[in-house]
Amino acid sequence: GFAFPDWAYKPESSPGSRQIQLWHFILELLQKEEYQGVIAWQGDYGEFVIKDPDEVARLWGIRKCKPHMNYDKLSRALRYYYNKRILHKTKGKRFTYKFNFSKVVLVNYPLLDM
Repeated sequence: GFAFPDWAYKPESSPGSRQIQLWHFILELLQKEEYQGVIAWQGDYGEFVIKDPDEVARLWGIRKCKPHMNYDKLSRALRYYYNKRILHKTKGKRFTYKFNFSKVVLVNYPLLDM
């Protein structure tokens, strides 16, 4: 298994909370065993694969109260994080992304001196 920094294991935001960001929601799913058939860590540190894109989109839609969410819309939201360098697509692997954990730390704790 992977050992991630403590900040990656934040208590999940309340289920009714629509404030959660997609990257944090993905981290939540990755931490829960019941979603391993849907999304899972793989390969290098921080790399994950979305095994069931439609189900991940459906779960995200439920969390955000957006019943028409689909993988197309979700992947567009993921692309937004490329520029912020929070995560990127793994070349040559379908539905596979990789977190840049040093950036995620900075996003969470901007006053931290890195």
